[in-house]
Amino acid sequence: MNASDNLQPLIGLEVHIQLKTASKLFCSCPVIADTPNTALCPTCLGLPGGKPVVNKKAVDHALRLALALGCKINMESYFSRKTYFYPDMVKNYQITQYESPIAQEGMLIVRGKKVSIRRIQLEEDPGSLIHEGGIAHAQHVLIDYNRSGIPLVELVTDPVFTSAKEAREFLQALVAILEYVDVYDSKHFTLRVDTNVSLGKNPRVEIKNVTGFRAVEKAIEFEVVRQKIALDQGEKIVQETRHYDADTGNSISLREKETEEDYGYMFDPDLPKMVCDEKSIALIRKGMPELPQQRAERMAKQYKLSEYNANVIASEKKMADFFEGVVKKIDAETTTKWMT
Repeated sequence: MNASDNLQPLIGLEVHIQLKTASKLFCSCPVIADTPNTALCPTCLGLPGGKPVVNKKAVDHALRLALALGCKINMESYFSRKTYFYPDMVKNYQITQYESPIAQEGMLIVRGKKVSIRRIQLEEDPGSLIHEGGIAHAQHVLIDYNRSGIPLVELVTDPVFTSAKEAREFLQALVAILEYVDVYDSKHFTLRVDTNVSLGKNPRVEIKNVTGFRAVEKAIEFEVVRQKIALDQGEKIVQETRHYDADTGNSISLREKETEEDYGYMFDPDLPKMVCDEKSIALIRKGMPELPQQRAERMAKQYKLSEYNANVIASEKKMADFFEGVVKKIDAETTTKWMT
C-alpha cells in the first residue's frame, strides 16, 4: 500500500457564472458581440475619464441566486480593486467584492450531502485570451476585450467534496437552479470553474477555468492521481495554478499560486457602498419561482411519480415545463415512460 492511499481528497469549487444581462456590469456596452474588440468603451477599458455605474439587473440576479441558495444577504457590500498584471486585464485591476460580498453562508443539498456556500460575490469578467493551437503549444496569444466587464457571480464553496463525482453532481444541481431563477443562459453565456484540490494537509492546487461538467470531473480525477503519484515518489506538492487540457486529459503548471494578500485589495474609490433594503429583497423573494427540488416534490405528489422520475423530469426547467404541458392531454404514466 502506498502512503498516499490513506489521504482523503478535499475539493472546493469557485464557480464563475456570467449573468444573463443585456449590458455589462459597470457600463452600457452590450455583452454579446460578433466581432472581436468592438463592444468597448472607456469604462470597461479603464481609460481616463471612464466612471463605473452598477448594473441593477446584475445585482437583482445575484440576489435571486443568493435567495435560492438560502444565503445571508449583506445589507451593505463594497466593491474592491484586485490588483494584478495579466494581458486580459487591461486596467491592471479587476473590480470585485472581497472584504464584503453581496451574500454568504448558503447551502445546497445534493443527494443528501450538504454543500456549504461560503460566499457569492459580484465581479467583472476580464478579457479573453485566445491561444491558437492550444495553451501548451501556441506561439502567440490573441486578446479579445469584448468580455471585459461582463457581469459575473463568483460562487465559492467550502472544500467539502471528497470525489470528482460529488463536484460534478453539485454543478449539475447548481445549473438547474440557475435556469429556474432565470439568471443564466447556457446558449450565450459561460460557466467556468476553478477547482481546488488537496490531499490531506498538503498544499492545495488550483486548476483554472475548466468548462463543462465532464471536464471538471476529469480534471479533478487527474489532479488527485497526479498528487498521489508525486507524494509516493517523495516529491512535495506546491501551491500552484494549473491548466487542464480536456483534449489530452493532462494538466500543465501555469504559475505558483498567489495568496489573497498578494492582490493588494483596496476599496474602489469610484464606487460607493452598495445598499440592499428589506423592501427590495422582499420584492425579489416574492417573485422567486418554484425551485427544482420543490417542483420535483410537487410533481411526485400531483402526478403520482416515483421520486426518481420526478427528480429526472424536474432537473431541467424546459423538460419539466414540457411534461406539465403534455400531461394536460395525455396521462402522466404514459408521458413519464416516454420522456424517461
